[in-house]
Amino acid sequence: MSEILFQLEHITKEFPGVLALNDVSLDIQRGEVLALVGENGAGKSTLIKLMTGALTDWQGEMLFEGKPIRIAHPYEAQKLGIATIYQELTLCSNVTVADNIYLGREPKKKNGLIDWKKLYRDATDILAELGVHIPPTTEVSRLSVATQQLVEIARALTMKAKLIIMDEPTSSLSKGEVEILYGIVKRLKERGISILYISHKFDEVFALSDRISILRDGCHIATVNTAESNVDDIIKMMVGREITTMWPNRAYEKGEQVFAVRNLTRKGTFENIGWDLHKGEILGIYGLVGAGRTEMARAVCGIDSADSGEICVDGKWQALPKSAGDAITKGIVMLPEDRKEEGLLLRMSVAANISMSKMLEKSQPLVVNAKQERQYVDSFIDSLHIRTPSRNQLVNNLSGGNQQKVVVAKLMNTQSHILIFDEPTRGIDVGAKSEIYDLMNQLTEQGYSIVMISSELPEIVGMSDRVIVMFEGKIMAILNKEEANAESIVTLATSS
Repeated sequence: MSEILFQLEHITKEFPGVLALNDVSLDIQRGEVLALVGENGAGKSTLIKLMTGALTDWQGEMLFEGKPIRIAHPYEAQKLGIATIYQELTLCSNVTVADNIYLGREPKKKNGLIDWKKLYRDATDILAELGVHIPPTTEVSRLSVATQQLVEIARALTMKAKLIIMDEPTSSLSKGEVEILYGIVKRLKERGISILYISHKFDEVFALSDRISILRDGCHIATVNTAESNVDDIIKMMVGREITTMWPNRAYEKGEQVFAVRNLTRKGTFENIGWDLHKGEILGIYGLVGAGRTEMARAVCGIDSADSGEICVDGKWQALPKSAGDAITKGIVMLPEDRKEEGLLLRMSVAANISMSKMLEKSQPLVVNAKQERQYVDSFIDSLHIRTPSRNQLVNNLSGGNQQKVVVAKLMNTQSHILIFDEPTRGIDVGAKSEIYDLMNQLTEQGYSIVMISSELPEIVGMSDRVIVMFEGKIMAILNKEEANAESIVTLATSS
C-alpha cells in the first residue's frame, strides 16, 4: 500500500460571495505525480494557496506525513518540505543563478560571511543533478524561460523538498524544453519526491501522472488512476457535460479584403512581411519561438515600432499606427499574449477594465456615463459567461479563464472590426477554450475579422480559414484550409 504524504480532509474556503472550495478531500502519495485538473474557477489556485500558507483562513484538516498541520506562512511550508513552482517565475532576474538557488540560505563561514566557494560548488552540483550545465555565476536574466524553470526546481531540491507543486510549468516552453522538463519530473519521482502537477494540457497529464484529481465548481469530483482513464472521461467530469466537438462548424465564404500589410520590416526581427485579411475570416499565424509572430503583430498595432511598412484598412493604404490608441481609431485592436501584464489592471474592477478601452478612442470623452457603462458591462458579462459575483469584483480575484474573457470584452467594447488575438486560449481550461472558439466564430459571423496567433497546432488547424507560417522573421507560406495540416505546417515552421 502506498504511503500518503499529504492529506486534505473536508477543506472549505469561502470568499465574499464565492464558495471557492467546498468540502474537498484528497491525498498525495509519496513518490507519485498527481495531476490536478479543472476548469478556470474550479478551485485549483485556491487549493495551492492553502497548501503553501498563502491563505490561512479555511475550515477542515491537513495532514503532512500523518501529522495534522496548519500552515500559517509560506516559509512554514518550505520548512516542511513543500516547494512551489508558479506559472509566473519568482526568480530575481538581476542576480546570479547560485544566489537565486540559495537566496536567504547561503552557506556561511565561521565569521558569519558568505562562503562563496561553497555556494558556487553546491549550486553547480545541484544543477548537474538536473542535467543543467551552466555557470552558477550566470545572471538569471540571460537564461531562457525553460532554464529559469530548472533553476526554480534546483532551488526546491536544496530545500529538501518532499512535495513540489508545479503550476502550468510548460506554458512558456518550446517542445524541446517540455521534453527536458518531462525527464526532470520522472527523475524527481524516482527519488521519492511527490509532484502535484497542475495543467490544462491533457497530453502532459497523461504522459506524466499516476493519478488525476478533478475539481469542479470548488468540489472534488473524483480521483482516478491515469492508466484506467481517457481524455473524454476527464473532460466530462471537469465541465459536467460532454464536449462532442472542440471546433465550431464554420461556414466561411471569402469576403472582401478589409486589412492588409506590406513591406513590414524591423531589422533582426522580421523582414518584408506582407499579408491580407478578409471580412469574416480567421487568419491563423503559426511559428516556433523566435519566429517573430508577436513582434510583427505588435508593430501592426502601433505598440512597437518598425523600420518600414504600411497597412491598408478598408481599401485605404496608410502609415502604421503610432500607438495602440491610434490603432483603435483605425479599427485595429490586439489581445496581448500576457493578459496580466499587458491586458488588465488587476486591482481594478471588471467594469473598469471593460470600459477602459473606450478611453483610448480619441473621439470619446473622458466622462463616463455610469448608467450606460453598467448596461454594456452587464451585457458582456452575460454574453461571454464571465463568472464574477458582480461587475464591481476586482479582476485580480477572477480565475485565469474569466480574466481572459474580460480582455475579450474590452476589445469588443471598441469600434474595431479587426481583432488580433495573441494566444487567446493560453492558460485556459478545455471548457473555456470551447467557449472562446464559439465566441470567435460568432464574431466572424457578425462581420469581425480575426488574426489568431497560436502555439497550439490543433487550435491553428481547427480554427483557421488560412494559415501563415513564419520562420525566423519571414513568412514561409500562406496555406489555405485544405493545405493547412499539421505535417505541412510543422515542416514549414522548422524550415525542414
